[in-house]
Amino acid sequence: MLSNAEERLYQMQAEKVRALSHWMRVAILDYLRDGEQCVCDIAEHVGSERSNISKHLSIMVKAGILESTKHGLKVIYKVKTPCILDFFSCITKCIKEQAEESQQLLKSL
Repeated sequence: MLSNAEERLYQMQAEKVRALSHWMRVAILDYLRDGEQCVCDIAEHVGSERSNISKHLSIMVKAGILESTKHGLKVIYKVKTPCILDFFSCITKCIKEQAEESQQLLKSL
């Protein structure tokens, strides 16, 4: 049986994953891999309206994945804990392995 501390940890981990469960948030996080950016640049890169991007950014800030600072009229966002990017590198590796296994299966047919 899980302890209360273990259960709470798993809940907190799930909150982080939920905050990243939209493709646009994954794209934003990947874009911020190279450093901090303002909403206007993020919106242009992702190809969406600033208001939509702001909603996604707000979810990630609330989850503690991103942090923001204000520079004049601009709000600048950056990855709060960059090691979260390793998670997506691992996911990409899983996708590649699955594709390779599918190709091998197709070849054997």
